[in-house]
This record gives sequence, structure tokens and C-alpha cells, in this order.
Amino acid sequence: MQLRIDKVSKQYGRSVWGLRDFTLEVGSGVLGLLGPNGAGKSTLMRILATVTGPTSGNVSWNGTDILREPDSVRAVLGYLPQDFGVYPHLNAMEFLDYLAAVKGLDTKPARRRIEELLVMVNLSEVRKRPLGGYSGGMKQRLGIAQALLNDPQLLIVDEPTAGLDPEERVRFRNLLSELSGDRMVILSTHIVSDIEAVATDIAIIAGGILVAHAPPENLLHTVEGKTWEWTLSSSELPEAKQRFLVSSTARRADGVQVRVIAEVQPAANAISVAPTLEDAYLKCLSAHRAGAAA
Repeated sequence: MQLRIDKVSKQYGRSVWGLRDFTLEVGSGVLGLLGPNGAGKSTLMRILATVTGPTSGNVSWNGTDILREPDSVRAVLGYLPQDFGVYPHLNAMEFLDYLAAVKGLDTKPARRRIEELLVMVNLSEVRKRPLGGYSGGMKQRLGIAQALLNDPQLLIVDEPTAGLDPEERVRFRNLLSELSGDRMVILSTHIVSDIEAVATDIAIIAGGILVAHAPPENLLHTVEGKTWEWTLSSSELPEAKQRFLVSSTARRADGVQVRVIAEVQPAANAISVAPTLEDAYLKCLSAHRAGAAA
């Protein structure tokens, strides 16, 4: 399986670009598409799902141009958009039956598939409950079920854990990890912990531009030996934020524990700590913004 995105741009207005010359090759496994809100993630997801087309550039699935032949990828595609909605008066069985018919699936195999998926996403016991009574996490799990109706080779999920509580978020991440197997999963999010838990490959996007593309361990290597922690007073914190790239702060009885990314030891009492993917992500974005400003 290979998905190739070649110099894709999307222009919305005279000077408004959702994507600029975005190029990326994706293979099997879980690609985490990571970026701040408004970075262009959803624009890219909609193009890959053939919901919208780019202003320029090409996208191919296993060598076939999906812009010219969209059915080549639609037949093997599962898509959970960011704004996934349900019919509140239908129950899960009725909703998935309806979507299976829309996808053109045969009735008997589709019904067996629906039963399997409801068990997989832990909704079997509430399959007859109207969807209007579902929690946010339950609706997201139903969204994954509908995306898997046709057992897709390419699964695209856009901001799937936004608005979920921590327990539902962990459950959803575990489900995505189990689903990856021999398929291609593209997970778009601005939540670093979601990517950290499941991604085998990471692409960082900002301002519609691909900023970095590497396995998680390679990104972590970029901040190895450059992540520091120490405790300072509340009055010293503003100056630290001006001088250093601060990745986190935590209030303690003896002051504020601050975590920064710096090339050299930022303070006499600062200790070197193991980097996280969030440290690498923030450093990558900071370097991109500095370059753009220059």
C-alpha cells in the first residue's frame, strides 16, 4: 500500500492557503498528522478522502491518480471526519444499516459485519438505544464502526478524540492501535499524547506546510540532551518564558517547576531530563516559526 501526496496546494481566497506544496509518502501503519488548530490538517484529510479537490498537485493511491479516478480509493476508504454527525432518533443498528446501504454493501454480509463492529467498539449492549442518548465517546466509537463497514485498507480519522474525557480518549487510542494491523491509518490531531500512543510515523504540519516527517524516535533524537527542568520562583517565571522555549510548568510548594528546551544548561540548578514527543513537537514548531519570521 502506498499513498503519495505530491506538491498539493489548496487556496481558499486571494491570499488564504489551506495547504502549500505539501508532499508526503505514506505506507502501512499509523501516520500521526500533528499540528496546531488551523494548520491545514482537515483540509488535507478532506482531499485524501476525495471530499474536496486541491487547487494544484496530485494524490495517488497505489499508483492511481485519485483526483482523476476517485473511486479507486473510495472503494477501500474508511473516513471519520471531524464533524461526524448522527441521526438522533435512529439506533446504532438502524444507522449502520442505512450507511451500509449507502455504501452499496450486500444486506446479509453487511448485517454480520455490523454485529462484529458493534462488539469491536463496545456498543453491542446499547445498539438499540437512540443515538441522541449517546455520549461523545460512544458517538466517536460509532463513527469508527461506520468507517470500518467496508473493511477499508485506508482509514482516515480527523481529530477523533477532541472533546472526549481521558478514559474515552485512552479507549479510543487503544482501538485505533488494534485496527492498524495491515492497513494504513492516518490520524489527524493537535493532541500530542494521541500520536505518542499509537503512531509509527509522524508528520508535523503548520501553516499548511509540511514541517517534519519522521518516526517518533527520530523526532525525539532532535531534543536529546536539550530538555531541562528546574524550580524557580513565580516572579522569575515571566523572564524564563521570554528567554527560553518553555514546554510545561507545574506549581509546587517551593516554587514553579519549569521545563524548557535549550541548547545549553539554562540555569545553574537545571537538570537534564529525558525528552518527550511534546518537547520535540514544540521545538519543531518553534524552529519553523523562527524561519518563517526570518
